Amino acid sequence: MTQHVRNLDTALAQIAEPWQPHRVASVNDYDVKVVKLNGEFVWHSHPETDELFLVLSGRLTIQLRDGDVELGPNDLYVVPRGVEHCPKAEGDVTAVLIEPQGTVNTGDAPGDRTSPLRELPPLQP
Repeated sequence: MTQHVRNLDTALAQIAEPWQPHRVASVNDYDVKVVKLNGEFVWHSHPETDELFLVLSGRLTIQLRDGDVELGPNDLYVVPRGVEHCPKAEGDVTAVLIEPQGTVNTGDAPGDRTSPLRELPPLQP
């Protein structure tokens, strides 16, 4: 199987709406997703898995019930499994998410913001 280099800036340029993660790669049983964020998401948790956020640009607040975590460019934070959280972006943010395949973006709080797994168009060889 041939793997192709994925450029994150190019991948993010293909995403039109915030809060809709797109898979750019898979590693074993994990998806690597890129996402644009703007505004406040929904309070939710992932009872079965941790969730990794790596901010590429902008400033992201991950609201937790016991205090907020502030992330800027190149900052990484792992929300532990089962911890209720609510990401909030005060402007445009781009980020990478790493989570097990099949993880739903809204975790245990399905609703309007629940996004199906989206794939970016394949790269040309």
